[in-house]
Amino acid sequence: MKNSVFSQKIYSFLLTAYRWYLLTPERSLEEAYQTALKIKEIEDNHFNGNKISPDSAMYSSSVMDYFQADLKKLLKDVRMRLTEFKASRWFSNESKQKAAAKTGIEYPNPALVLEKLEFIDQVIAKYTNYDIETSSVNNVVSPSITVADNKVITQPITPKSSVKNSDIQPKRKADSTGILPRSILTTITRLQAELDPNAEKDVVQNFRQTQKTTIISVRFILLLIIIPLLTHQIAKAVVVGPLVEHFRSSEPEQIFINEEMEEEALVELQKFEERIKFENLISNAPPLSSEAIESQMHEKAKEVAEEFRRESANAIKNVFADIFSVVAFIWLLIISKSSITVLKDFFDHVVYGLSDSAKAFIIILFTDVFVGFHSPHGWEVILEGLSRHWGLPANRDFIFLFIATFPVILDTIFKYWIFRYLNRISPSAVATYHNMNE
Repeated sequence: MKNSVFSQKIYSFLLTAYRWYLLTPERSLEEAYQTALKIKEIEDNHFNGNKISPDSAMYSSSVMDYFQADLKKLLKDVRMRLTEFKASRWFSNESKQKAAAKTGIEYPNPALVLEKLEFIDQVIAKYTNYDIETSSVNNVVSPSITVADNKVITQPITPKSSVKNSDIQPKRKADSTGILPRSILTTITRLQAELDPNAEKDVVQNFRQTQKTTIISVRFILLLIIIPLLTHQIAKAVVVGPLVEHFRSSEPEQIFINEEMEEEALVELQKFEERIKFENLISNAPPLSSEAIESQMHEKAKEVAEEFRRESANAIKNVFADIFSVVAFIWLLIISKSSITVLKDFFDHVVYGLSDSAKAFIIILFTDVFVGFHSPHGWEVILEGLSRHWGLPANRDFIFLFIATFPVILDTIFKYWIFRYLNRISPSAVATYHNMNE
């Protein structure tokens, strides 16, 4: 009787899963249709039925950023559901449709399916170039603001996409020189920029854009630091700590989690015994009896055991709390792709905006700290600290092998970056680096 009931439950579960699989095309199409209705609702309520764009309504930049973020998410959902619909339709055949009919599944009317697809195409057709436009905005070259003779000079913002392949042609020697010297042409261009009535407005706009980029980048860097640390402390205090204490309380005899901690405890206990004997010898007190020494040693052993028990529990907590921190860090990176793009542009603007001597100084400082002659001592301290943090014994063979390989690989990667990228972008900085390094 029990076997028959169990078999019926398994059959019911498999039948439900099979019905869910057969209904995948209809479910995907319905989700895409509902998402398209949300886009249409935003257009009707806020943009007078027109495309979600700054040209369709008068909103501030913050409000438009809010609508465009929602639009980007909704368009992504529609396209994912349509892809799922097409893929599931491709696997569907006549035999599966017959099987669906046997299970009581009725496919929707083809006319209704075509009507929904037509509506979805009408809604998203207006945004077919949305991703291209967004990427072109992200690829805008940051305006360069320089100060010369107490005057602010700004270069016009030029999108990378505006440079066509046909416009990039190899320069000939005859094209490298002009009728007038370049300094005169540069001066004329600067005067034109200063006499432009919109120059002040452009400078203020470029400054605000740069300020916004800086604020976003600094805030994102602080989030990358603060959120993992907070996650580590909260998980350790609220989730991991009580669980570890609960399971370790059931095994009171387990004090050490590795032999290295046990050796430290024995050495500390031995030093305590030698200390009390030494203090008794240099004082005028009568010699301690073996019972007194044994009593003091017993109390000290309890203190040492409790101390290393807490240290062992703390190491176990650190392992699981670090896992929570890594998950929080990866989650923050996944949901902050736009902030990562802004941060990359910010670092490019800061790093490549430094002088040649500053670039060379930073390069030498980085290489000497991580791959220089004295770097093995630093790596040894870091690895031993990590081992103690996680409650692992310090494996000297692994530490020496790591020191012998990782800094060499890091140095090779760094030299390749200098040769491949920095030498092309700022060759004078590379020359300064070699001169300073010699």
